[in-house]
Amino acid sequence: MLQTLVHYFLHFIFIGAIAYWYDKTNWKKYWLILLATMLVDLDHLLATPIFQAERCSIGFHILHSEYVVPLYFLGAIFIKHKIIRLVMIGLAFHMITDFIDCLWMLSKCGNCAASEVFRGI
Repeated sequence: MLQTLVHYFLHFIFIGAIAYWYDKTNWKKYWLILLATMLVDLDHLLATPIFQAERCSIGFHILHSEYVVPLYFLGAIFIKHKIIRLVMIGLAFHMITDFIDCLWMLSKCGNCAASEVFRGI
C-alpha cells in the first residue's frame, strides 16, 4: 500500500514541485507537460499481460529499456530547448520513480536475486 502511494505521489504530485522549481511563473503549464510524459507508459500495452503487479518496468518495456533510458538523462543535461529539456527531465524522473519501485519490490522479495526483479536488463 505504501509502495503504491509513494509511486503515484512521485509520478503525479512531486512533478508539480519539479515544475515549480523549473519555472515559478509557468509551473502549472510545465506540470501539465510533465504529466504528459506519463504517456511513456503506453509501452506497457505491448506487454503480455499488460499489467503485472510484481513486474519491474525498467528493462522490461521498450521505452523503459537500457537503450532508451540513458537518452532521457542525456537529454535532460544537454538539450538547450526549454520545453524539450523539461520533457527529458520528466522522462528521466519517471524512470527514477520506476526504479525506486523496482528496488522496493526487490526489498520485499526475501530470497530472490536482483536478476529476478530486473528480468529485462
